[in-house]
Amino acid sequence: MQRLVRKGFLVLAAALLAVTLAAGCSSQPAPAGEQKGGEQQPAAEKKFVNIATGGTAGTYYPLGGAIAEILNKNVPGANASAQSTGASVANVNMLQDGSVEMAFIQNDIAYYAANGTEMFKDKKVEGLRGIATLYPETIQIVTLAKTGIKDVAGLQGKRVAVGAAGSGTEANARQILGAYGITYNDITVQYLSFAEAANNLKDGNVDAAFVTAGFPTAAIQDIAAQHDVVLLPVPEDVADKLIQQYPFYTKVTIPAGTYPKQDADVKAVAVRAMLAVTDKMDEQLAYDITKAIYTNLDRLQSAHAVGKLITKETAQDGMSVKLHPGAEKFFKE
Repeated sequence: MQRLVRKGFLVLAAALLAVTLAAGCSSQPAPAGEQKGGEQQPAAEKKFVNIATGGTAGTYYPLGGAIAEILNKNVPGANASAQSTGASVANVNMLQDGSVEMAFIQNDIAYYAANGTEMFKDKKVEGLRGIATLYPETIQIVTLAKTGIKDVAGLQGKRVAVGAAGSGTEANARQILGAYGITYNDITVQYLSFAEAANNLKDGNVDAAFVTAGFPTAAIQDIAAQHDVVLLPVPEDVADKLIQQYPFYTKVTIPAGTYPKQDADVKAVAVRAMLAVTDKMDEQLAYDITKAIYTNLDRLQSAHAVGKLITKETAQDGMSVKLHPGAEKFFKE
C-alpha cells in the first residue's frame, strides 16, 4: 500500500513539473524578429561596407577610416571598415570581384575601366557606379627655370618624364601633350615615378616632368628647395578641348605661393578622387551612405587637409561613370 501511494505521488509530481515547464516556456520573451500576436518585427540587418583605400601613408586611407566611422555612427546596421590597398586600379578589380563594397578611385581610372580603355583595354568593367567625386588631383607639369621652357608647346624635342609606364599619370601626360599636337615621337619619353622624376630633374637628366597629385606635392617641394621651379600652365582653351574629349578632367588653379618663388597663379587641369560602388549596392544603402558622408563633412576635414575641398556642390564635378541611383536621389533633394 505504502509503495502504491509513493508511486502515485511520484507520478503526480512528474505531471506538475511538466505543467510548470510548459507554462515557463510559453512565458518566454518572443524570439528576436517576432512580436506577440504573430506579427514579425525584423531585426536590424547588418550592412557590411568594406572600403578599399590606398597605402597607409597616402590620402585615401585616413579619409576611408573617417568614412567608415561616419557610416557606423549614422547608418543603421552598418558595419563599415577601411582597408589599405594598392589604390585605384587594384580597387576597381576589388569592386569587380566583390571583395569590397566601396572604393576610392581616381575618376580617370574609373572612366578607363567603364569604357575598356588604357590599362583596362579589352577588360571593360561593367556595373561601376559613382557615389561622389571628392577633391582634385592636379596634373602638375614641372620644369626648372634654367631650361627656358615656358609652356607645354615648348616640350617638343625635350626629355620628358611622363610617369610610370601604364600609370594614370602617363595617360594624363599623353592626353595633355596630344591636345598640343605633340606625340611621344616628338619628345624623348622617360617612364619615371614621381620620386625618380624629381631626382632626374635635379640632376639635369630630364627637362620636365608630369606629376598627378594634390598640391603642394612633396616631390616638387623637394626640387624647389634646391632649384627655381616653373609650373607649365594648361590654358582655358586647351582645358576645354581636353574636357570635351575626356570628361573626367576639371579645371583648377594652382595658387601663387604654392611653391617657392611661384609668384603667379597657374591654370591647370585635374582628375578627381572619387567614391565608387557597383550596381549591386541597394539603392537605400547608397542613399544612406551618401547622406551620412555629406552631413558629416567636418569629420573628413579633421581626417586630412583635403577634407576642406570635399563639398556637396562639387560632388558631381568630373563624374566619369553613371551615378548610383541612391546617390542621385540624395543630390536631387
